[in-house]
Amino acid sequence: MRWWLVVATLLLLLVVVTVSDTQARQRPRNHDSETRRGKRKRDGQGHVRTRAGHSRPLKIRLIPGPSIPVDPGVNQGNTLFLDSYKSIHEQKSSYNVIPVPIYPPEPVTPLTQEEIQRILWREEEEHREEEERLRKKDEARRQKRKQRKEKAEKQRQIVEERRRAEEEALRLQVEREEEEWRRHLEEEEERKRQEEKRRQDEEDRRQKEAAEREARERERRLEEERWRQEEMLREQLLALGEEEEEEPQEEVEDLQERVEELQEKVEELQEEVEEAQEEVEEEEEVWLRGDVFEMLPKEPEEPEEPDLLPTPIPRPPAATEYELKEVEAEVEEVEEAEEEEEEEEEGEERKVVIVESSRGLPPGCSISDVTLTCDNAKLTYFPPLSIPELKSLSLEGNTISSIPAEAFNGIPNLEWINLKKNKLTSAGIGAKAFKGLKMLRRLYLDGNLLETVPADLPPTLQELKINENRLTEMDKNSFQDLSSLVILELEGNLLSEGNVNPLAFAPLHQLSYLRLGRNHFRTIPQGLPPALLELYLENNLIEEISETVFNQTHSLNIISLRHNRLDETRIAPLAWINHRNLESIDLSHNDLYLVPSYLPRSLVHLVLVGNKIERIPGFVFAHMEPGLEYLYLSYNKLDGEAIEPESFFGTYQSMVELCLDHNQLVSVPSGINEMTNLHFLRLNDNKIRSISDEGICDPNYSGDSTLVAVRLENNYIDPQKVSPTAFSCVRSSSSVVIKPQKTK
Repeated sequence: MRWWLVVATLLLLLVVVTVSDTQARQRPRNHDSETRRGKRKRDGQGHVRTRAGHSRPLKIRLIPGPSIPVDPGVNQGNTLFLDSYKSIHEQKSSYNVIPVPIYPPEPVTPLTQEEIQRILWREEEEHREEEERLRKKDEARRQKRKQRKEKAEKQRQIVEERRRAEEEALRLQVEREEEEWRRHLEEEEERKRQEEKRRQDEEDRRQKEAAEREARERERRLEEERWRQEEMLREQLLALGEEEEEEPQEEVEDLQERVEELQEKVEELQEEVEEAQEEVEEEEEVWLRGDVFEMLPKEPEEPEEPDLLPTPIPRPPAATEYELKEVEAEVEEVEEAEEEEEEEEEGEERKVVIVESSRGLPPGCSISDVTLTCDNAKLTYFPPLSIPELKSLSLEGNTISSIPAEAFNGIPNLEWINLKKNKLTSAGIGAKAFKGLKMLRRLYLDGNLLETVPADLPPTLQELKINENRLTEMDKNSFQDLSSLVILELEGNLLSEGNVNPLAFAPLHQLSYLRLGRNHFRTIPQGLPPALLELYLENNLIEEISETVFNQTHSLNIISLRHNRLDETRIAPLAWINHRNLESIDLSHNDLYLVPSYLPRSLVHLVLVGNKIERIPGFVFAHMEPGLEYLYLSYNKLDGEAIEPESFFGTYQSMVELCLDHNQLVSVPSGINEMTNLHFLRLNDNKIRSISDEGICDPNYSGDSTLVAVRLENNYIDPQKVSPTAFSCVRSSSSVVIKPQKTK
């Protein structure tokens, strides 16, 4: 296209030159025109130069007129121009070409071949430059597109990593809860065992005491019998002494034999008494090996009879008090040694405290680098400080009730302030006390007595925690100018939908993490920040989820509504079904009787532990993309008719972990054998009595096995009747927990 423009330009120039020469020959020249032309300078191409040195082209005007004869001798070399001129003259009415110069006309020199070539090169160079510019523009556009794709991919990876981290955290949380529940059961069993052991020990002690009393009673009877025998023997001997002369010698010998027999019996009785004493002493020794301080007092013994009863049974060793003193002395020695070690280990810290006390720090405070710590230092006032380089200040666990307006004047560069567990009140915080902290990023006010959010917080604040206070109001100015706030925690207060202004969260443009647990909300608060990613509303009184409450929070990723009063009929169908980023919902410990319908399409984690769920409707998960991966339905009321054949439709390719433990299932639910990506399956603590060959594993599936662990303990299964092929899809047979089982 540009080449034809160049050719047309050249042709036009040739026409101008030819006409100018013709008119110049026919027009008479006068002296004035010659004089004026002589005063002007001309360039080499026939253009008139102006005063500034630039050439101006001639103006050409075409007017109708008679045909102009063409001299064959003029411009014979320009045959192309003449032919074109003739053709134009023949086809249309004749026009006189009259040049109208701005200045008097002058002859124009035709362009040379070199000049034409130069013009062509210049046009070609401009064309190449234009192409290069377009190429660079396209390259820049491709680079920007690539950067956008890389940024989007990086963002997706970050979201994916966060999702995996949340999955892991959720899994660990469920495991912790199960572990706590298991530990609670174990503690309960241990308590029962201890109670049973205590009762058994009590019974043993009573038996031992009865045995002791019986032994003492037997010993007493034996002693009485021996005493009577000896008394009878003495009486008989006295009678013999008096009647010695009258009785014959044979009777004396008989009496002597009887005395010997009685002496033998007395010796036998004495041996039995000694054996009984040894048994009692052994029992007492065994008892004394236990806890001496819990031993019951002995029953009072019967009074001794002088010179007749045996030596009394020894009491518990008199050395008990001495042994206790020795134990106490050993404990004191150990404590003194530990105190000496602690003093040696904390010597340097004490030196630091002493040195800093010399700088004016309160007792109990220590400073390290740019961090000042005064935790549990029994401070009753905010300490006056003047350390400009200080970055972190911790005053946790004191009884500070007020913060003066000039409290931070000497420490203006603080980035982190910890004022947890004090006695701060809203009236005790001075006006604009925090206003001068231009570097403050984190402020912790947990465990105080605040009724409102402190005013005039610095706009640099990124993390604010006011848990466990007495907040009763949040107006539209509570978070004014806190556009950089990312994390906000307000758990354990007195907030409700009636005292939280819908515009309270409007200034929080970057808030992504919000905790409002342990308050008094009956509905989800209005006006949630659009940038919110995680919302925690555990332990409230929430009864419904309206249709518009999440309309502005399109980036929401996690919602936790544990321990509320929700049931499936109070969740609006359009509350969250169209959210494309909502991946995790925790509805455990509510009043649900069915698995809720119209769950988000993007849902990955669903926690429904501790409800009253009796049925999983068919196709309830079918609309989800890419599909539900983690489903926790532990501690519900699912029975034999609770799960339909289509209940798990839509999760066959995505389900990774399925927990149906602590329910009332009588068989393995249908559809589990079709889950090709299942890793963990929990069916323990149900009423399952048998496992079919196709209940868990699909014999027709030829892909790689993914099932890692299966738990089936505490059911009514006879392990001897389970087919070996029932767990053919489990990677390791040791990963199948099937014992112990309940007895019928």
